[in-house]
Amino acid sequence: MNIHEFQAKQLFEKYGVATPKGFPATTAAEAKEAAAKLGVSNLVVKAQIHAGGRGKGTFTNGFKGGVQLVESAEAAEEIAGKMLGQTLVTHQTGPDGRVVNTVLIAESVEIEKEFYFAILVDRAISGPIIIASTEGGVEIEKVAEETPEKILREPVDPTLGLQAYQARKIAKQLGFTSEQMPKAAKIFLAIYKLFIATDCSMVEVNPLVITKTGDVLALDAKFGFDDNALYRHPDIVAMRDIGEEDPREVAASEYGLNYIGLDGDIACLVNGAGLAMATMDIIQYAGGSPANFLDVGGGASKEQVTAAFRIILGDANVKGILVNIFGGIMDCNIIATGIVEAARETHLSIPLVVRLEGNNVAAGKKTLAESGLTLISGDDILDAARKIVAAVKAA
Repeated sequence: MNIHEFQAKQLFEKYGVATPKGFPATTAAEAKEAAAKLGVSNLVVKAQIHAGGRGKGTFTNGFKGGVQLVESAEAAEEIAGKMLGQTLVTHQTGPDGRVVNTVLIAESVEIEKEFYFAILVDRAISGPIIIASTEGGVEIEKVAEETPEKILREPVDPTLGLQAYQARKIAKQLGFTSEQMPKAAKIFLAIYKLFIATDCSMVEVNPLVITKTGDVLALDAKFGFDDNALYRHPDIVAMRDIGEEDPREVAASEYGLNYIGLDGDIACLVNGAGLAMATMDIIQYAGGSPANFLDVGGGASKEQVTAAFRIILGDANVKGILVNIFGGIMDCNIIATGIVEAARETHLSIPLVVRLEGNNVAAGKKTLAESGLTLISGDDILDAARKIVAAVKAA
């Protein structure tokens, strides 16, 4: 789950992370009111969508830039009116763009220096790691590719948490002066506290800045939360904006399915994240292109399997389906029954290849064989991938 920048600022304020003051607005009138409440002439109006590159983006009405500096409440009202209700296209949204329903009206600051700071979960060390760089305001992927030596990494012991000496060490490595180091270290410690307290999978501050007055502030942030821990945070769940999410992913979450849409034409229905990733790889290896990642989990019901088929078929690009099930906890016959019901309910007319193996597989294969459905059986994962790729090409 992701949140908007204005919501990130609300979390920053709650956990003591220094950030410029700002207020969200959903109408031009609210934008004017928010600007007046701030009571300063140095203001910024920022379109709120779940995508980067907003400042360089273009609205479909021809207005350029989702981040605009203004000097009065009236100017904030005017700019907000040009953004709200319009579709903003950036390099991260794709050509379809995203509709802007909210803008952030915030105090702008004069920047002396920009930095990048993030906390992620590193599977290699089974714990949090801090990634920081002097190249703030730039995509970290670009920095990693062109100047990897400018990226700092500081592992954090999850049993101890981020220590004060580590925060000071990072600040020193980034080049903060002795006067700035305590402010930077305080922000680093506060962000880590926020990261742990809200069960984040990622907090990315880009940029973290030194202002011309010597303040250290977090200007912008992206958050990722562990979906499995959201039941502990109803206040964060309330921040969810499903209008910013893929409708298929929203539907999948309602049935406890893990779904991510991709650009290919062969849909996958698999149990287990590792097997799902291997299935996507093997489709690619066989000459095809996966249309999604879909993990139904270890104990899916017939209803979940039926829902998975409906979600898959909601993608107009899908030309074939590969079901790859290895029944450990999963009962293959439950999957088979769900496949039959889903195929009948959706009037399935595209190629379907099914590979079942494991718990109660004989009953599952019998259910499929007696269903009267037109489907292709895969002997193993590679055989199944080759058969669905061939069937899609033939169709």
